[in-house]
Amino acid sequence: MSDTATSEHPEPEADEAAEHHEEGHAHPTDWAYVKIAVVLALITALEVFTYFESVVDWGVALVPSLIFMMIVKFYLVATWFMHLRFDSKLFGRMFTAGLILAVGVYLVTLTVFEFWV
Repeated sequence: MSDTATSEHPEPEADEAAEHHEEGHAHPTDWAYVKIAVVLALITALEVFTYFESVVDWGVALVPSLIFMMIVKFYLVATWFMHLRFDSKLFGRMFTAGLILAVGVYLVTLTVFEFWV
């Protein structure tokens, strides 16, 4: 078979893959991932800086500020690197429901140890 025959009659799998790609959602560029990684690195550096109290005494704001930065990083990782931002809303809802369930189980376990032991 010549090369012209294969270009005139592409394989069916190639057609299906091209159609699926055209129907699918748009993916972010590599540069978008690099920017998110830089933001995550900066937040991590700020967390490390915040933790060392000998540099700056954060007082009672230490733990809430670390928790806030943790939540921001979690959101960025879940939405960008786990592709929840680009997938169906159903996946986002299932992820949120599982997260709420996990936090609930953790809080119940914490109260059991706090009040019953």
